[in-house]
Amino acid sequence: MSSRYRPLIPYLILAGSLIFVAVFAEFLTPYDPYAQNLENALNAPNEKNLLGTDRYGRDVLSRVIIGSQTTIFSALLLLLTISIFGSFIGAVCGFKGGKLDIFLMRLSDVFLAFPQMVFAIAAAGALGGGLFNAAAALAVIGWPKYARISRGLVLTIREMPYMNAAKMAGTSSAGILFHHVFPNIAGPVLVTAALDIGTIIMELAGLSFLGLGAMPPTAEWGAMMNNGRSMLQTASWVILAPGTAIFITVAVFNLLGDKLRDVLDVRGKKS
Repeated sequence: MSSRYRPLIPYLILAGSLIFVAVFAEFLTPYDPYAQNLENALNAPNEKNLLGTDRYGRDVLSRVIIGSQTTIFSALLLLLTISIFGSFIGAVCGFKGGKLDIFLMRLSDVFLAFPQMVFAIAAAGALGGGLFNAAAALAVIGWPKYARISRGLVLTIREMPYMNAAKMAGTSSAGILFHHVFPNIAGPVLVTAALDIGTIIMELAGLSFLGLGAMPPTAEWGAMMNNGRSMLQTASWVILAPGTAIFITVAVFNLLGDKLRDVLDVRGKKS
C-alpha cells in the first residue's frame, strides 16, 4: 500500500471491526437477543450477563450486538442510496444544464431550506413510523447535498481540455459521464459520504428513540434507548449500553472520514 494511504489503516481496521461484528452478529451473541425471561428482568451486569438484562429479561449485550446489524446496515444502505442518486442527479445537471438543471436545483433548494431532522420527524410521522419509513424520510431530505456537491464539481471540470477532447473525439454524453466525470468527482463525494455515516447513524437512532423508527421487538440502538429511558436512574445499563455503542460507532466513522479527507482532499491540504 502506498505511504499516502497508510494513515488510514488503523481507522479502516476499527471500522472493519464494527462491520465484522454486524455481519456475524448472529454468531457472536451469547444468548438469544429476543428470548424473554421475566425472572431475570433488570439484572445488573454480572458474570452471566455482562451488560445486564432489560425489563423483559433479555440479555442487553446480545441485543447490542444484534442491533449493530439494524443500525449500521440501515445507515450504510441509506448512505449508499442518497450518495449515488444525488451524485448522479448533480452530475447530469452540471453536465447538461438547461431547464432540467434549473428545475432540479430549485427542487433541491426547497429540501435544503428545511432543517433535516425536523423534516425527517414530520415525514416519518406522516408515513406512520417504522425503520423503512424513517430511512425514506432521511433519503428525501439527504440527496440534495450530494447533488449540489457533484454539480459544483462538474461545472469546474466541464470545460477542462480532456473534456473538450472527448467531445471532439465523438464520445457520447454517457461515455463522458462514466469515463471522465464520475471518476473525477468520486473522491470528494466519497469523503462527504464517509463523514456522513456517523450523522446518519445518529439520525436513524434518533428517530427510533422518538418512536418513529425501528419498532419493538426489533433490536436497534435508538429503540433500545427509548425502551430504557424511564429506567435511567434505576437500571442505567439498559440505556447506557446502546448509547455507548452509538457513541463508539459514530466516533470511529467520524475519525475515518476525517482521515480520509486528509488523504484524498488535495485542495484541503494545499489551503
